[in-house]
Amino acid sequence: MLRISKLTDYATLLMGALARQGNQCQPASVLAEETGLEPPTVAKVLKTLARTELVDSVRGVNGGYRLNMQAGQISVASIVRAMEGPIALTECSLEPGLCSHESSCQLSGNWRRIGEAVERTLESLSLADLIDESPGRIAIRTVVLEPATSTQG
Repeated sequence: MLRISKLTDYATLLMGALARQGNQCQPASVLAEETGLEPPTVAKVLKTLARTELVDSVRGVNGGYRLNMQAGQISVASIVRAMEGPIALTECSLEPGLCSHESSCQLSGNWRRIGEAVERTLESLSLADLIDESPGRIAIRTVVLEPATSTQG
């Protein structure tokens, strides 16, 4: 089964809460209360998002966190990458040489294509798409995987 980690799920939840606040800073404690997440978890996720520059951390009396750009400009893929690193379904599709079976595997090219399709789909969805509560609002573009051409003749 393919799934994102809990921290990535929490990151989307927190970023959605920030998006609803516009450009106003929100303290981590308020975000924890609003989302129902534990304060240490919220702090950890927000620090990671700030390091990757998806959110700004503002110090001071009216400080807190806010999105670094509009929700429509933040792809779901960028959130996943911030929390989990590069998007890849298998090790061989992440970087050549990570799998000991790579030289004899006939499936790695197909796994790479599938991973790229997943990544394109996540790129096509924005944070704004995730937080829009209109029924049926998210429209995922169809991704076509073309069959490999045969060299037999």
